[in-house]
Amino acid sequence: MSTSKGSLVIVSAPSGAGKTTLVKALTKAMSEVCVSISYTTRSMRPEEQDGVDYHFVSHDEFKAMLREGVFLEHAQVFGNFYGTSRVWVEETRHKGLDVILEIDCQGAKQVRTQFVETQSIFILPLSREILEERLAKRHPDNVQIIQERMAEAKEEMSHYNEYDYLIFNDRFEDALEDLKSIIRCQRLQWRRSQAGRVGLIEKLLS
Repeated sequence: MSTSKGSLVIVSAPSGAGKTTLVKALTKAMSEVCVSISYTTRSMRPEEQDGVDYHFVSHDEFKAMLREGVFLEHAQVFGNFYGTSRVWVEETRHKGLDVILEIDCQGAKQVRTQFVETQSIFILPLSREILEERLAKRHPDNVQIIQERMAEAKEEMSHYNEYDYLIFNDRFEDALEDLKSIIRCQRLQWRRSQAGRVGLIEKLLS
């Protein structure tokens, strides 16, 4: 039985909407789904690990990789650069694994121009108050950063209608089930199902 190529799925959300937590839970629940680890120039936080949360590189290293065409997409957010490895994505998909790209609307537009079959999901919080509360927990006692993040979140949320699916992260368990359902739907598309079961289909039609 041949292995079909994995799907490419974009997941975007404003900062604080719970995107990363949902994607981590998804990859734990579905073994054939993996998330791309982005390269970034931002500083590593105390709880983060290099090569697990991000590949942390200097600005000079990132710019060199950009010149070499390493990135499938890249974006600048709050003065820091983020990018996705083109080679890693393609190699992983050819193994039959579905690849999740946790990227913003800038990167999403770049990916869509290259892969028209890409499916995209936008995650929204139930209210701006909830979003602001989550951001306040990340940046206690720093009103300016919270205001900047909220302004950026508003801009990011304005692009929700450019995506194929919309998930409201009200109740975490429900949002996770919605995310799983979308991935399952990608696997059931007839072109992908046919690619993995050519022999069986030929027997059924003989």
